[in-house]
Amino acid sequence: MSTVAPVELRAAFARQMAEIYGREVPAYLTLVAVAEQVNADVLARDGADAERLGSISRVTAERHGAIRVGTAKELRQVSRIFAAMGMFPVGFYDLREAAKAAVPVVSTAFRPIEADELAANPFRMFTSLLVTDDRRFFSPELQERLDAFLAARTLFAPELLSLAEQAISEGGLPSEAAWRFLSLATAAFTLSDEPVDADWYAELEAISAVAADIGGVTSTHINHLTPRVLDIDELYRRMTARGITMIDTIQGPPRWDGPDVLLRQTSFRALAEPRRFRAADGSLFEGSLRVRFGEVEARGIALTPAGRDRYDALLASVDRGMAASPERHRQDVAAEVWQSGWPSTELGLLREGLAFFRFNAHGNLGSGSVVDLVARGELSATPIVYEDFLPRSAAGIFASNLTSDGSKDVTAAGVRRDIAWLSEVLGVEVRDPMQLYAAEQQRSLSELRLPASV
Repeated sequence: MSTVAPVELRAAFARQMAEIYGREVPAYLTLVAVAEQVNADVLARDGADAERLGSISRVTAERHGAIRVGTAKELRQVSRIFAAMGMFPVGFYDLREAAKAAVPVVSTAFRPIEADELAANPFRMFTSLLVTDDRRFFSPELQERLDAFLAARTLFAPELLSLAEQAISEGGLPSEAAWRFLSLATAAFTLSDEPVDADWYAELEAISAVAADIGGVTSTHINHLTPRVLDIDELYRRMTARGITMIDTIQGPPRWDGPDVLLRQTSFRALAEPRRFRAADGSLFEGSLRVRFGEVEARGIALTPAGRDRYDALLASVDRGMAASPERHRQDVAAEVWQSGWPSTELGLLREGLAFFRFNAHGNLGSGSVVDLVARGELSATPIVYEDFLPRSAAGIFASNLTSDGSKDVTAAGVRRDIAWLSEVLGVEVRDPMQLYAAEQQRSLSELRLPASV
């Protein structure tokens, strides 16, 4: 009997989630169609340059999803489900600090970590965990009731978890078991028709719409599914022209004439979806919730620690510029800051040690540094694509789709959460994205017997 490998499980899961989400949120299908047309137009216009950061087949197929869970136990369980698909926790994002609105979650992303696995299928799942003991959001009394509600629910069927463990230990699943695993996994993230307790949901929503989406229901669901586009500004224009309401901004670096770095994201606004509610007297009534939206992303070059420091400094400069001239468009201010503070070429990024690359030789190499060899054309430097997320951008997307800012007691102390804490909770190492990119760059240098320092 043939074995279905983790990469095949991952690819099939991504396809099935796209089908389900397209049925649940039809505007997602419009987003995908527009993204594919924009990508085709960019490829026709720019040729090979359009595929500088990934082949068009990869870019077209690429997705990331997002889910939210309420407890450490739920997070551990979901990590095993994703591990069965060759997806592992990478990065730590504290959205409590990044958002002005009340977003009481910390997050990681489950994704492939090897270059060949990413090339085969780069599906990622951005996963957020509710921080119920953070006193800026939840009183001791509300935390007690919320924790009890979360402890009483079961998100993932025992059979699903058992199949996940089998897939991890055996490196895949027999065909029949694989399709059962996929059926159970997709069902776990499909929107439930279970009536929502109206009063309980409203109580949590007054604190945070994100908290209500996690702790106000007895199930979880995919919150958004994100295609990748080669020209996010053009996609924003085309979606708006179709009458689809987009959030106010594109999150992340600005559009400019130099290399694309890190990640740019935007979305259409959360739509009102019909849901059934249960009143205090037990009666049912029809209503709606606005919690799910259509996100899209454009990926750039992964930055080194020095590059991220420069990026953060430029963002701070943009913030100061906006404070001094609030009547200006942020995009215009940011483009000016980028032009003055960021190298305008990939070679400039390499020379200043701001970005990660993989290297290939063209014949025999002469003397000189890696930068010299690249400048002379003896060595090619291919950008390593940024595969991860930005806390400020993620928080901005979340906040732009909330029904209200919620409530946050800024006088109360928060509770510590970091990557070490998350690794302990999961029982596995949460990888540092920087270390993964650095290792990939180092491998390419080592294969050419070049020094580690560029």
